[in-house]
Amino acid sequence: MLQNICVVPGQISIHEVKALTSLKTLYEHYGQSPWIDNLSRAWIKTGRVQELKELGVRGLTSNPTIFANAISHSNDYDEEYFSLSKTMDVKSAYWKMACEDVSDAARILEEIYKSSDRADGFVSIEVDPELAHDTDRTVESAQYLWDSIDKENLMIKIPATREGLPAITEALSRGISVNVTLIFSLKRYQEVMDAHILGIYKAHEQGRDLAKIASVASFFVSRVDSKIDHVLETMGPEGQKLLGRVAVAQAQAAYVIHKERYDKEDWRSLQAAGAQIQRPLWASTSTKNPNYSDLLYVDSLIAPGTVNTMPENTLLALIDHGQTTEQQSSFAQNSREVLGAVRALGIDMEKITDELEAEGVSSFASSFRELLTALDQKKASSAE
Repeated sequence: MLQNICVVPGQISIHEVKALTSLKTLYEHYGQSPWIDNLSRAWIKTGRVQELKELGVRGLTSNPTIFANAISHSNDYDEEYFSLSKTMDVKSAYWKMACEDVSDAARILEEIYKSSDRADGFVSIEVDPELAHDTDRTVESAQYLWDSIDKENLMIKIPATREGLPAITEALSRGISVNVTLIFSLKRYQEVMDAHILGIYKAHEQGRDLAKIASVASFFVSRVDSKIDHVLETMGPEGQKLLGRVAVAQAQAAYVIHKERYDKEDWRSLQAAGAQIQRPLWASTSTKNPNYSDLLYVDSLIAPGTVNTMPENTLLALIDHGQTTEQQSSFAQNSREVLGAVRALGIDMEKITDELEAEGVSSFASSFRELLTALDQKKASSAE
C-alpha cells in the first residue's frame, strides 16, 4: 500500500526509487503523464496527495463513485456535514464538501500546473451525473463547479453522451477546462474531438486566452474487454484469439485518429493562436480479469501526448513491475488487425459501446443517489 511509501528528506526507500524511476521515465522519456484516479479528505489531511506528487503523479481524477466511497465509508466528513446540514439540503452539503476537497487537491498540484506550462497538475470533478442527458443543466452544473472551486488547474468532467457533446462545446467556449468522460466508441470519440475544436474556436471568437483552456478525452478501456469477452468466448477459436485484446486495440485506434484529427488545418490555426491540444486520457485502466496482466491497460498504451489515470493498486503495480517501453509504433497495425478480426466475426461494436455508455451513466448516477441516501441516513441517525 502507498502508506509504506513515505517520502522523508534525505531518506529514500527502494519503493521511492522505483516510483521516481518508473513514473519519471513514463513522463520524461515517453511523454505520457501518470495521473491517479482517487481522492478523499483523508488523502489530503494525511499528506497522501503531496506524497503522490513527489513520487511523480502529475494529476488527479475523481468521479461520483469515488466520492461516494470516500464520504459514505468514513467519518472524515461527519463534523462538517452535520454543521452544513443545519442550513443546507443534502445535495448542497455534498457539493460543498466535494468542492472543498477538489480545491485543496488543486492547491497541492498547482506547482505542477505552473511548471508544466499548464499541461498537468489538474484535478477533475464530475458534474451531477443525473444530468447526463440534459444539455442545459449540465452546462449550469459545470459553470457552478468552475465558479465555486475557482482554480485554474481544475477540470470539469462532462460525460460524452449525445446531449453532453453540445455541453462540452459550450463549457469550453466559456473558458472552462473540460475532462470529457465515459467515451467508449471511436465514433463518439470523433464527435468529442469535433466538440472540443468547436468550443475552442468559439472561445477564440470571444477573445479568451486559449492557453488557459485545457481538455482531456477520457477513453474508457478495460470495461470494453469485460463486455466483449463474453461475446468472444462463444465464437470458437477465432473468438478465443481475441480475448483481452479488443480494448487495447480500440484505444490504440483512438490514438491514431487523434493524431490525424489534430493535424488538420482548422486545429492548427487555433493552436497557432495558443490553443492546447485535447489529450487522450486512458481511463478504467485497472485489469478486471485475473487471467490478464495487471498492467495490460498501462504497458500497452504508452504514447506521447497521452494521460493514464490509474487507481491506486494499478499505480503501485506500475511502480513495482511496469515495463515502460515505446508502444506507439505498433498502434496502427495492431488496431487494424484486431478490430478487423472483430468485424469479420460479425460483432456489432457500436451496439456494445452504446450499452457500455448507458451502463456507465447509470452506474455513476446510482452511486450519486446511494451517496445522498447515505448522507440522509447519517443526518437522521445524528438527530436520534
